[in-house]
Amino acid sequence: MENLKNLSSSAVRPIYEEKSDGIGVNKFILAFLIVVVVGVALGFALSSLKFSPTTGGVSGKTIKTEKTAGILDKKTFKDKAEGLLKEGGIDGEGNFHLDRPGGASQNVYLTSSTVDLSQFIGKKIRAWGVTFKGEKAGWLMDVGYIEVIN
Repeated sequence: MENLKNLSSSAVRPIYEEKSDGIGVNKFILAFLIVVVVGVALGFALSSLKFSPTTGGVSGKTIKTEKTAGILDKKTFKDKAEGLLKEGGIDGEGNFHLDRPGGASQNVYLTSSTVDLSQFIGKKIRAWGVTFKGEKAGWLMDVGYIEVIN
C-alpha cells in the first residue's frame, strides 16, 4: 500500500481523454437559432402567397364588383359556360346550375371555392372554371370567375 501512496500524480494518467475537435455548445445553439429564425421568416413569406386548393395555385387577382366576382385568371380557369344561374345541383353534385337552351341535359352544374354564387341567382352569367368528372352531372364545373351578362 505504501508503494501506492508514493506514486506521484504524474504517473497516474487517465484512460480516456476528451478531445474538443467538434463544435462547441455555443456554436450549436447559435446554428439552431439561425435555423429557427430562417424557418419563421420563410413561413411568413409563404403564407402571404395566394393559393387555391382547387387549382394548385392561382396567379390572378381577386375581383368583386356588381357584375364580376372571383379570380381573373383565364389561363387557370380555361373552361367557359353561360346561362341563367339557378340554385340546386343534381344528386349531390354541385350546389347551383346554369340553365341553358336545349333542356336539362344541357345544364352545367356548378360549385365554387372562390366565388359566392348565391349572390348571382336569377342572373344570366358567364362562368370560367375547371371541369371535373361527375357521376350524375353531364358537366360539373368548379367556378373561379364569373361575369353578369345582362
